[in-house]
Amino acid sequence: MSSGGLELPPGASGDDGPTPGAISVAGEPEIMGAELDWGADAWSEVRTRARRAGRAYIWLNLVEQRLRTVVAAVLRPIYEPVHGEDWVLAAAGPAGQEWVQRAAAVREVSRRKGYLLDPADDNVVSFLTMPQLRELMVQHWPCFEPFLDDRRDVELALDELEVTRNVVSRNRALSEAVLAQAERAAARLLDMLGASASAPSDVRSSASRLPVDAVEDLVGDRYADVVGVHPDRVRLQRQLPVEDLFGGARRIDAVGIGLNLLVQNYSGRRLVRLAEAGCRVRLLFLNPASSAVRRRERELGLKKGELSRQVETNIMHMRRVRARVRPPGAGEAGSSFEIRVFDETPRFTAYLVDGDRANGIAVVQSYLRRTRGMEAPVLVLRSGRRDLIHGEGTGEPGLFETYREEFEASWGDSRAVS
Repeated sequence: MSSGGLELPPGASGDDGPTPGAISVAGEPEIMGAELDWGADAWSEVRTRARRAGRAYIWLNLVEQRLRTVVAAVLRPIYEPVHGEDWVLAAAGPAGQEWVQRAAAVREVSRRKGYLLDPADDNVVSFLTMPQLRELMVQHWPCFEPFLDDRRDVELALDELEVTRNVVSRNRALSEAVLAQAERAAARLLDMLGASASAPSDVRSSASRLPVDAVEDLVGDRYADVVGVHPDRVRLQRQLPVEDLFGGARRIDAVGIGLNLLVQNYSGRRLVRLAEAGCRVRLLFLNPASSAVRRRERELGLKKGELSRQVETNIMHMRRVRARVRPPGAGEAGSSFEIRVFDETPRFTAYLVDGDRANGIAVVQSYLRRTRGMEAPVLVLRSGRRDLIHGEGTGEPGLFETYREEFEASWGDSRAVS
């Protein structure tokens, strides 16, 4: 071998084959040429994952905070008088001493590094995880039993949430089905833990209509009362069937051309029962004899008189319903079921349910050229958002109030149907 040359180890040459156990560098060109950029599909996928994980995190955060409050409220008065600041350690018992001590150690580190931004979190309970809080409840169930109806329901809800908690904590993909299951379980668990007990009665009674969503609570103010947007009325009714929208209502105000969502999808018998139960109904149709109906027929490419006949049929049907609920001898002003018509150009259709109460619901559609009402985009609005969430008004009315004022103005300019 020449002086200064590199001596290869035995077996390193091409003649003798590779040395056993040696690492090949043949893949280096592939590594250097690896594609690191994300394409449009990859970005779409990770954004979908992030949105789902963020939504799930909000629900998990709410549940965990509620569990901490409930556990502390029930167990602290029992253990703190005897054990002082170590009451959590005493409540956990020998089986739970390790994870309580670990939580206490994390709290000390957080103290030193300045991670405790809120003095209210400077306690061991704030550093317990959801499974550990659950363990405290299970160990001391007789203490929680007077406040919670069914231990099995609580544990089943926590089981469903544990799957989502593991996925979110490890930043793995969360499917739409698992997210929906977690949201239902979280809402059910929060209700069992009494989180909605202090809500106003009209808020609680409308929970079956359109429950206040956790994400809506946090970011809803950004969208001026809008809690749902649907491409058309069919997709609206999948999430919010007319039975849920109008069922149990104390007030229904509706304005539009033919009000098909109510007239054709909600039976007259149900409307009669609502009115007899004290619901006030005010229906405002476009006058079927007005020029605005004829213009709308031309926009939609309908035959002359087709739309006006449909509106007239709907009005006649509602008159029959009204005749069954109006008290004998009562005048129009004293009726709980009123029907009127207007002659102006229709700009939108709106159904305002319990609009005079907090947490009322409105379904609104704008009239688009060449687009029937069934196919037009739908907004779902909730009234009283700022009062409901923040406990005080901001002085900035949202879209719900805008449409309610428009309805009242149109109602004042309308004519009664005898």
